[in-house]
Amino acid sequence: MKKAENKLKIVAPVKGKVIPLNQVPDSVFAQKMMGEGFGMDPVDKQIVAPVKGTITMVAETKHAIGIKTKNGVEVLVHLGIDTVELKGTPYHLNVRVGDEVEAGSEMGTWELNDVRNEGKQTTVIVVITNSNEVLEKIEIVNKTIDAGTVVATALLKATGGEQRDSKTKNDRFAKTAETVIAAVGGPDNIKSVIHCISRVRFYLKDINQPDDDQIRRDENVIDIMRAQGQYQVVIGPDVVEVYDAVIDQLGEEYGGEDRPDTTANKPVGPDNRNLLEKLKDGFDELIGVITGSMSPIIWSLAAAGILKGLLSVLTMPQLGEILTPKSTAYIILNAIGDSVFFFLPIMVGFAAAKRIGGDPIIAAVIGGVLVHPTLTPLAGKSLGMLGSFNFQMVQYSYSIFPMILATWLAFKIENWLKKHLPNYLTMIFVPFITILVVSAITIYITGPVIIGMSDGLAKLVSWALVRSGWVSGILIGSFHQVLVIFGLHWGIQPLVINDIATAGHSYLNAIICQTMISQGAATLAVAIKSKKANLKSLSFAAAISAFCGVTEPAIYGVNLRYRRVFISGLIGSAFGGFITGLLHGNMFGFAGSWIGFASFFNPTNPGDLSSFYIFLISSVVSTVVGFVLTYVWGYSDKMEIGQKVDKPVNPGKN
Repeated sequence: MKKAENKLKIVAPVKGKVIPLNQVPDSVFAQKMMGEGFGMDPVDKQIVAPVKGTITMVAETKHAIGIKTKNGVEVLVHLGIDTVELKGTPYHLNVRVGDEVEAGSEMGTWELNDVRNEGKQTTVIVVITNSNEVLEKIEIVNKTIDAGTVVATALLKATGGEQRDSKTKNDRFAKTAETVIAAVGGPDNIKSVIHCISRVRFYLKDINQPDDDQIRRDENVIDIMRAQGQYQVVIGPDVVEVYDAVIDQLGEEYGGEDRPDTTANKPVGPDNRNLLEKLKDGFDELIGVITGSMSPIIWSLAAAGILKGLLSVLTMPQLGEILTPKSTAYIILNAIGDSVFFFLPIMVGFAAAKRIGGDPIIAAVIGGVLVHPTLTPLAGKSLGMLGSFNFQMVQYSYSIFPMILATWLAFKIENWLKKHLPNYLTMIFVPFITILVVSAITIYITGPVIIGMSDGLAKLVSWALVRSGWVSGILIGSFHQVLVIFGLHWGIQPLVINDIATAGHSYLNAIICQTMISQGAATLAVAIKSKKANLKSLSFAAAISAFCGVTEPAIYGVNLRYRRVFISGLIGSAFGGFITGLLHGNMFGFAGSWIGFASFFNPTNPGDLSSFYIFLISSVVSTVVGFVLTYVWGYSDKMEIGQKVDKPVNPGKN
């Protein structure tokens, strides 16, 4: 950028008194989450362009106008506070997207008295929304001024805005990334960063260093939590964009490794932990390995489960068997739905190796051995005698836990071999010996034992839920989303996965499904009842997310901040759980909430619709109770919003 171009004069868009940005009556702008700028208290209805440039945005409700200058500076003019609710009636604009404007040229007028009569504030806010990318500093003239008079000078960075990397074009996410990185202690305190469906997860050297309050103040952050050795920043639907911005600022070397720092946050010197503390830490590590192995795969399992359920619908006799099991279309679709389950050990091994620090390819090869086409027909047949022991081959497709143990064994053997073999032999003999030894141990010993234990566990869980009926339905329906608050629901996930992997169905997941629906219904009630534009928008998005099986945005963004909303959701899911437990509702896939309806069709008996009808009745009850209770009792615009929830640290997760 030429020296003459590194300054941008900004003129007042209205006549009135200039207000420092940190004093405007809107917390998002006042905390400079949208960028640097200033406010004005208008005394005239005229609106002019603050800079020369191209109109890039005119809000449908006319309360906001975006302008981009030739050197890439993006300026937002925001007319009034919460005026989006007025649906454009006070505004008379004469510009549209694509128009070229000069600084001081008229863009329209607005009726200030009409705004005030609706109980809204007329404060005008001007911000440079990509401040982080283009702005060095801004100097404001703090006095009463006429429209079109210079009110600020922006000193721009030498590189300008036109050379921005594609990952940082959305300055909102770049600003969030910058805030979070600084608040967690900067790059020096960060070991690696990953993300899941709703959270950016940091592995830190010192997990107690981050400034929680600073991060919570960011508009894109729903909440924070410490769990599974990670510092988790709950973002919601925009998690991928924020993660990309974080990695863009830190560097690619920080991203993608889902493994904990085994030395972080542990005492140096003698281990003075008592037995209970050691057991808790051991449990934490076990859950961390299981969830780290399954979390990258769980949504593929859910998608495959939905497809399998839809195939069950298409082969139902009641619909005239739209597809037959012998048709080419059915065979192809069934292969697509089955593949993730059939080859599950390969994917689990790969993810588990990344989680514990082993070689993912070696683990995947071992998984391939277990599901090799020449071995799967041997299931149930004898592999030979060793003394008094008769080894039998078992079926490993759809299995999880044997592969996790096999990956851990491979990791230990790899490390031992690397220490004891000469360097020139490790490249060939480490994979050769590891694959050979671990495959044999798994096939002959650990696999059959774990498969037997998994099958017994699944039968025990099913028996307990069927036996207890409505009691377990009420208890699980009432408290499962409480576990989500603390991240403890991941301890339940292995039970669900094991149920479906071994038995092909899960009574437990059928009840859990209702807890997602009811929390979404409670959030939907807030969205419909509230007249606050920001809350309405957030609530609609969070409700849709919950109906698609992800409740964190609803819980952390809305429901817990208005406690009665969360309680209303719990009561609704207690009713839904009661019906599901009473009628023994069953589920045949992973995908939950309303989007998981296809998981309630029995793939082995397409004509059996009993579980689907139970799901339908329970879900309607959960939705109606959660929605009505929230609308009538749980929420009012007069309520004061609570602080973002400060969740206690689970001692088993440190």
